Order: sequence, then C-alpha cells, then structure tokens
Amino acid sequence: MIALRSPGERPDHGRIAGLAVAALHLEVNTYPKPGLVSQIDNGAHHDMDAALLCRSAVTLGPYFARLAAAGAGAASMNRLRMIGIEAEEAMLSATGGVNTHRGAIFGLGLLCAAAGFRERYRPGISLGDIVRTLWATDIIRGPIPLHSHGTDVARKHGAGGARVEAAAGFPSLYEKALPALDEGMSLADGHEEAARVHAIMRLIASVEDTNLLYRGGQGGLAFAQGEARRFLASGSVGMRDWQSMAVAMHRGFVSRRLSPGGCADLLAMALFARELER
Repeated sequence: MIALRSPGERPDHGRIAGLAVAALHLEVNTYPKPGLVSQIDNGAHHDMDAALLCRSAVTLGPYFARLAAAGAGAASMNRLRMIGIEAEEAMLSATGGVNTHRGAIFGLGLLCAAAGFRERYRPGISLGDIVRTLWATDIIRGPIPLHSHGTDVARKHGAGGARVEAAAGFPSLYEKALPALDEGMSLADGHEEAARVHAIMRLIASVEDTNLLYRGGQGGLAFAQGEARRFLASGSVGMRDWQSMAVAMHRGFVSRRLSPGGCADLLAMALFARELER
C-alpha cells in the first residue's frame, strides 16, 4: 500500500510529457553508442535514422501526457495499456511501420503515469516504487504478444525482459543507470554527452538486453558485454582518447548487426527520472 498525502495541485501533464520526449531526443543525440542510431550514422539499423527517431518521439508526446493524466487518476493497468496501444499505432503511422520506440512506450510510459500519480498524491516514494506498487501484478498477468522480439527471446533464452523489470520497480534504472550517469559526470568533468556514453556502457556491460539476445543470441550478448567491460576497465570516458575506442566498439557492433536497444530505452528512462527524482 502507498501512504497518500492530500492531493496536491493538478499535475502538469504537458511538462511530464515534454521531459519524456526530451529524454528520447537526448538518447538519439548521444554518440558514440555501440550499434545504435545517432545524428552521426544509423548504427546497426537499415530501416531508421535520427530524423525518424526524433519524429517518432514528438509523435509520442500527447500519449505520454495522456498516460500522466491517467496516472494522476490512479488508472488501472488496462487503461494504461490501451493508451500505450494507441501510442504504438501512432508511432507506426508516423514511421511508415518501423518500430522505433515500442520499448520506450512501455517503460517511459509507465514512468509518465507514475509521475502523474506522484505529483497528484505526493506519496514520497520513487517512480519505480509507484509502478511496482500500483501495477506490478497486472503487468505480469497481462497479455503476452505472441510474436514480439521480447516474447521470442523469453522463449529461447529465458530472459525476463521489460515486463519483469517494470514489475520489480525498474531496478536496472535505479541501481545501474542513474548511478552510472552520476559516475559519468564525475569522470568526464561534467560533460553531459560523455556521461551518457558512460551510462550506456555500464548498462551494456551488466544488463541482459533482449535486443542483443534477439539479434546475436548468447554469443552476441557475451561479445557486447565483454566489449563494454573492456571499455570501462580502460578508464571509460575518463581516458584521454575515449572517443576513438568507443567509435571502434561502435563499428564492431555494426559489423555484427548488434544493437542494445533495451539499454537505449533505459538511458532515456534514466534521463527522464533524473529530472523528476532530484
């Protein structure tokens, strides 16, 4: 149970949505990220580029606002799921059928709903704890897509994926991504983009990314994690020539068609949560 205070002022759903869209833009504008799309190149993706990702992010803004409003009303997971389905349909329409942000709709969408709830009722707990307390049971019991990448990976490799992560209150966000952003800021003397690179390297090194498993199997995941750990052990963004090493890693991921999309979603979620959890 969540101990609620008296309702506060009506949450600014537009502000919450704006922070979510801004977080997606910051993720795209980070380089070098191994295998991922940026303003520099398309990474391991033949069907999307930075402009498409940015257009997709803007398209999702009104749906993030609706999710925040639904959260402020303590909506059921079924209601949140319906808004998410509409957001996915809008995304596919805007991108010509390309899945640019399905994972972000789920993860960032839940955080937006939690942000709406927290600003309305001021429970004094994290966004992740709100998600876990209000919606975990229905997240786990909800319908499972028959042919999604996450479902395929869970079937083949036994990976928990985004559903298990969300139901647990996003431990990878709070225990890995957010601390890594702070660590990166320290290593890079306050350089924001370098801190984001460090954070995604930390995530690649430690998270069982289902996108990596889908594209490369256990061997691809092991390669990606090993490369990220080597980068971190060499000093990460504190190295004098860290960009060159990161670019070489990026090219290695691209040649193997590896893209850590789950880690990219977690980075965007961390950037969003950092603005609201301070």
